[in-house]
This record gives sequence, C-alpha cells and structure tokens, in this order.
Amino acid sequence: MINKLLKSILLVMAVIVTATVNAQDGAGINQYLVPEQRSIVSIAALTAKGDLPKLKTALNAGLDSGLTVNEIKEAIVHLYAYCGFPRSIRGLQTLMAVLDERKASGRNDEPGPESAPINDEGSKYERGKAILEELSGVPETGPKTGYAAFAPIIEVFLKEHLFADIFERDVLGYAERELVTVSVLSSIGGVEPMLRSHLNLCLNVGLTPNQLQQFVGIIKSTAGKKEAKAAQEVLDEVLKSKK
Repeated sequence: MINKLLKSILLVMAVIVTATVNAQDGAGINQYLVPEQRSIVSIAALTAKGDLPKLKTALNAGLDSGLTVNEIKEAIVHLYAYCGFPRSIRGLQTLMAVLDERKASGRNDEPGPESAPINDEGSKYERGKAILEELSGVPETGPKTGYAAFAPIIEVFLKEHLFADIFERDVLGYAERELVTVSVLSSIGGVEPMLRSHLNLCLNVGLTPNQLQQFVGIIKSTAGKKEAKAAQEVLDEVLKSKK
C-alpha cells in the first residue's frame, strides 16, 4: 500500500516537473533570434553601409550558421528597395567573391531552393495591397493621404513592386524580410517614420520584443553606436505604444 502511494506521489511530481519544464521551454521560444536571423541582420546592415570588408566576414559567418546561398542572395536583392541598386549589387559581388574563395578552399556551400514562380492571378496592385494588409493587420480603406495622395505613383510602385514583386517571393519568410528591412533602415538613418512602421510590422509577423532588442544590439556592432541609439529610441516608442 505504501509502495503504491509512493509511486503515485512520484508520478504526480514527475508530471508537475515535466509541465513546468515544458512551460519554461515554451516561454523561451522565440525569445532570441536564431543564428541565421542574426546573420541576416549583420549582412543587411553591412551591405547597406557599404562596409565590404566586414561584409565578407559576415557572409562567411552566415554561410557557417546555416544560411543557404539563395537565402543570402534573396536578402541582398530585397534590400535594394531600401538602399538602392549600387549597395545591393556590391553586396552580391562580395558574396560571389566569398563563394569563390570558399570553393577554392574545398567548401561547397548549400545553394538551397530557388524562389518558386509567383502566382500572378489578379493585378499586382491588388496582390501587393493584400500582402501589406496581411503584414500590418490593418485593411486599407478610405482615400489616400500624405505622400500617397501627394505623389500617387509612388504608392502604386510600393504596392506593385515592393509588396508584390519582392515580399511575395518565398525563399525568405515575412519575418526575415522585415529583419532585412529594419536593418537597412537603421543603418542608413534619417528614416525613423519608416523604421517605426516596419518595427510594428516585425511584431505583427511574430518577432518578439526581446528579438528586436537583440536586433538593435547587432546594429550597434555592425552599423555603429549612433545608428543603434536611434533605432533603440524608435523601438522604445513602438513597444511603449503596445502597453
């Protein structure tokens, strides 16, 4: 009888301990950026800054962390929409050099899947509009205001090209694309309203406050202290608004 009671007590304790550990593990999920995401932030920030020597180091680290060649290519292509073709092309050229060096030393990096063909049913404008609404969680209704009303064509370009042509591609998920975006915006500076919007989008697509704090830390070590300070101030405002 005592043995049965003891076994029952031990069983209950085991269940409690297991549940506690699982809860703690669950609480830790997504609290930190995974190595691949950290590398994406570094690569995007250094490409935007044009710091090619440090970018070579970051590219090697990214490949070593598990990023595929096509994931890195996709990140560098994505960021041209925020810092221009010249920075993006120099980033791609640097990646080509790194891959050649690694291949010469006997390292064959995983190319990874290429982007699947985009389903082009419906107009690009409507597809882009739907993606932006998904990212923001806010339906776009009512008349255009601000810059969209002042220069309507740029709003068309944003919907058709940025959110349809680029965000619709599948090699990177929304979270990774937003990490590329906020990394570039933080690095180039002077675009705090856009950074604020995209930090909000980061939260909407599943990135956590702790992950975004870690992101700022990576910006500090790659783009610089001034850039990180500005990014931290914007992030603080965004997180305060969520309370």
